Amino acid sequence: MSKKKYSTKVKHMCSTCGIVTTPKGHLCTPVIVDMAYKCDYCGNVTDNPRHVCKPKAEKISFVCDGCGRTAAKRTELCKPVKI
Repeated sequence: MSKKKYSTKVKHMCSTCGIVTTPKGHLCTPVIVDMAYKCDYCGNVTDNPRHVCKPKAEKISFVCDGCGRTAAKRTELCKPVKI
């Protein structure tokens, strides 16, 4: 069984404090920098594209008929359907 080798060129960011480093083992909540985004509603940094925080959940009014993703605005989805 072979071990996975991680490239030292992959940068990770702590979603709690924002520190960026190569080894993710030194971060409390690491996310890959290229995949990270900041939630417009709660300000948390996450690498989960389906992140739904409580403030966003309260505003959700649409669901995508194609992928099932939810959103507060019709313009945030490719095939929006009113919930």
